[in-house]
Formats: sequence, C-alpha cells, structure tokens
Amino acid sequence: MNIASPATWSAIFGLISALSIAPTQAAVETSAPNAAANTGATFEPPKEDDIPNTPFGNTIRMGRDIMLDTPKHAARFVGNNLSCTNCHLDAGRMAGSAPLWAAYVNYPAYRAKNDKINTYQQRLQGCFRFSMNGSAPPLGDPVLVALEAYSFWLATGLPVNKEVAGRGYPKLDKTTQTPDYARGQAVYTARCALCHGANGAGQSVSGRVVFPALWGDGSYNWGAGMGSIDNAAQFIHANMPYGMSYSLTPQDAWDVAYFMNAHERPQDPRWLGSVEATRTKFHDSTLSLYGQTINGKILGNTGAPKQTQTKDQAHIAP
Repeated sequence: MNIASPATWSAIFGLISALSIAPTQAAVETSAPNAAANTGATFEPPKEDDIPNTPFGNTIRMGRDIMLDTPKHAARFVGNNLSCTNCHLDAGRMAGSAPLWAAYVNYPAYRAKNDKINTYQQRLQGCFRFSMNGSAPPLGDPVLVALEAYSFWLATGLPVNKEVAGRGYPKLDKTTQTPDYARGQAVYTARCALCHGANGAGQSVSGRVVFPALWGDGSYNWGAGMGSIDNAAQFIHANMPYGMSYSLTPQDAWDVAYFMNAHERPQDPRWLGSVEATRTKFHDSTLSLYGQTINGKILGNTGAPKQTQTKDQAHIAP
C-alpha cells in the first residue's frame, strides 16, 4: 500500500497554513477533479464566477458560504466543528462526493430513514440535526433558503426526477473479509492520522478547523448517515486520503470505516431512553456499531443527548 510522502503532506499543510483558509476552500484548491473519476459523471455545474450579481445571486453566495464554513454562517444550528463541505467536497460541486446538484433534482423524495416524503429543505434539516449534531432550522429559515438556492443554481440544466451519474458516493461492493478493527487501525495510523489526528479529533490552523473530527464530541452524532459503515467506506474510498482519491483498496476503506465508527460520538438525538431501544428502532443493522460492544465498551451508552433541540419540532422531519 502506497503512503503519501512527507513532502506531499508538507505541501498540503503549507498550502492551508499559507492561505489561512477554511477546509472547504482548501478542498476546492487541491482535490476537485479526483472523486469524479469512477462515477461516469459528465455534468458540470456552473462556475462560481457565473453567480449573477442580483439579490438572488446574493442568496446563492450565502448558500455557498454556509457550505464552506457552516459554524461561521449557520452558528445557531451547528453543534460541532464540521462544515457541509467535509462530506460534500468542493462546496457541494464534486461528483462522487454527494454533490448538491445531483440530490436537488430528485426531491421531494421518500426517505426510509423517517418513512416520509421529504422536501429538499427537510432533507437539509436532517443534515443539521445529525451530521452537524445541532438543531434543524425551521422551514423557510434564511439558512435553508440559501442552501436550497445554491443547490438549485448548481443543478442548472439538469432534468428533474432523473438519476444522474455522480450522485452520492460511488458504490463499493462488500469485500470477502469482514471489516476489522485492527486492520482499520493500521490503515488509519498510516493514511489518516496525519490529518485527522491520532485521537480522531481533527486539526485546526490559526483557530480554524482544517481537518474535521472523525469521532468524539466534535464529530457527527450516531444518527448521521456517515455513522453507517457502508456510507463511510464509500466516501473514504472515493475521497480519502485527502487529495488521493481511490488510493485505498476497497478492503482498506471498509476496515478504516469500521475503525472510525467503532469510537464514541455524540448521542443519537432520536434517543429512546436506552441504547437497546434506540438500536432496535434506528440501528438494527450489521452496518451500525451503535449499541455494539467494542473493546469492552457498549457504544452509544452515554445517556440522553447533551444538546437539546431548541427549534419548533413541528417544523422538523424526524
């Protein structure tokens, strides 16, 4: 397995330090073409310079800014240090990295996660509630309107309600070997720890998060899509290590996804009073480690969520 040279990582850190920019902007500079390679995607969203100089254009720019630095531009609704672009690289533009343009044209849609027909804004609410470990902005809030406007603009020219190549993360078939903690730890140490830290807490430059936390209080909670091992493995294989898409083997991706999700993180906000009840209702899958015993510890056994949802629950798709 090839490991990035010290010079490569030095260049990455040097770029970030020199520019003193948010992680999402760094993604635009260094890795935009990579994840799309195995998707068959041909669609190209409009260029940032094409955002119109109109009131609507200002809303589009606001959506872009929220993507790039969510804690700064949507602070009321964020409970960790992540930004949208940590999972949707290149500010939601990159095929193979859950691009916003590919998702936008397929909503409203049924979601098994809440057994409801969700609008696009309701889907965004879920991102804030789970991936951002925060609270869902009420429908019609300027934050949701801006993100929807930005997604709408990125999708310019795409037909509605038709699957488009590049949506989500590229499918990654299961491997012959079951994902393994020890193998995943070895991959993490060799390929991930330099950026995300040996303790998974991420890293900051000049007080700004550059590489996000992968577990612990600063990461996504147990209800996030990335908490499912298959989702994490697909994202990792196509997008990580940063700037080196598809450099991990499929087995490496499955193993390190297992290792990453075998650590404690914030409680699922859908907590039903016990780990057992919450797992039965929301995590009854071999792809979720919530409620499973890893290294002698029951994951998720941390009690009720520390953060209380403060927004009107009537506006939230659970």
